[in-house]
Amino acid sequence: MSEKLNLNNSFKLYEEALNLIPGAILGIRRPYNFIEGEYPIFFESAKGGKVIDVDGNEYIDMLCAYGPIIIGHREEEIDNVVIEQIRNKGFCMSLTQQVQNKLAKKLRELIPCCEKLVLMKMGTDATTAAVRVARAYTKRSKIISCGYHGWYDAFSEVHGIEAGIPKKLFEDFYEFEFNNLEEVEKLFKQNKDEIAGIMVNPIHTPGGREVEMPKPGFLEGLRELANEHNALLIYDEIRTGFRVDMGGAQKLFGVIPDLAAFGKAMGNGYPISTLVGKKEFMDVLVEKVFLSSTFFPNSLAQIASLKTIEILEREKILSDIRQKGNQFAKQIKESIQDNRIPCIYSGEPWMPYITFTPDNDYLYRKLREEFYRQLIRRRVFLQPFHHGYICYRHTAMDIEFAANMIDEALQEAKKLL
Repeated sequence: MSEKLNLNNSFKLYEEALNLIPGAILGIRRPYNFIEGEYPIFFESAKGGKVIDVDGNEYIDMLCAYGPIIIGHREEEIDNVVIEQIRNKGFCMSLTQQVQNKLAKKLRELIPCCEKLVLMKMGTDATTAAVRVARAYTKRSKIISCGYHGWYDAFSEVHGIEAGIPKKLFEDFYEFEFNNLEEVEKLFKQNKDEIAGIMVNPIHTPGGREVEMPKPGFLEGLRELANEHNALLIYDEIRTGFRVDMGGAQKLFGVIPDLAAFGKAMGNGYPISTLVGKKEFMDVLVEKVFLSSTFFPNSLAQIASLKTIEILEREKILSDIRQKGNQFAKQIKESIQDNRIPCIYSGEPWMPYITFTPDNDYLYRKLREEFYRQLIRRRVFLQPFHHGYICYRHTAMDIEFAANMIDEALQEAKKLL
């Protein structure tokens, strides 16, 4: 059994942060989202496919900053064009710089539904704008959605006045189950001529549960229902965009939405997102819909995105990631089978995730905790409640090492059975 890591500096910084920041760290990066006392809380640096914490422990980074790192950490070619922009031109001005048009043209070339677009910063910016556009175009208020779409009031994972979100701010939102067309049909019948749009992650990535691919006919069915009821079909491609295909999951599956939100991998860590869509719908942003931010036109992330896309295409990076992901999945599935442990591997080849099958005695919770405890001690950084990612700079040795350590961690967890 591997020994517990030295995390003294992480714990000290955490105690200090508790007096400075509510919860010390924001959101899903808090210690209770990992294995408390076993995972680092602060990182110091990163390079390629690895990260180093503040105590000097180095890990294979298979969380990739929750998705933005598609090529690798500290990519010099990307950072250099950003530094050049800072030194020679500047990046925060009262008017937009011309890189906006260059990036927009490239996105329109790659993404099937993209006739026009707006550039923003965060994924929630793009999904929130999508809701506003759908409502303005259809002149309807209700949205039906499936999956996580950011921290916007109606999409928040926690609701209620105690969470700062009164009922009236989410009462026009209705959730449906992924791959359940009957439920979507029922919602349209119950809310006849009131639904502005359907928002869905084309690949379902729920927290704490396995990644789910669309069943044959599901996305096609959503497309037909949207057309039938004059509602907009909206894809949240924040995770799938520039990872499963250069044109997103819509290109991969061949079912084209009216609007789509992209982010994460399109900037390799630089904060950028975009809402893209058909001209007819996007043009409500000309006068009818208000969308503005001091930092949306900031050119640094746009410069980084343009270079990221160039490298993705030039090096055929998505093919490389798919190959590594398939090999990784093959090894992990063999380990699960050999160890005969009640867990599931999902998300191949792009978003690897190991989840444990619930049981009435809650043994799965103990198995999950022990598995991820043993894994982090073996210096593989994955998250118990969120799928991982594979990046270009993960070498064949990194993938092999991670697979071997997962096998060892499964063997240790199996002792609890």
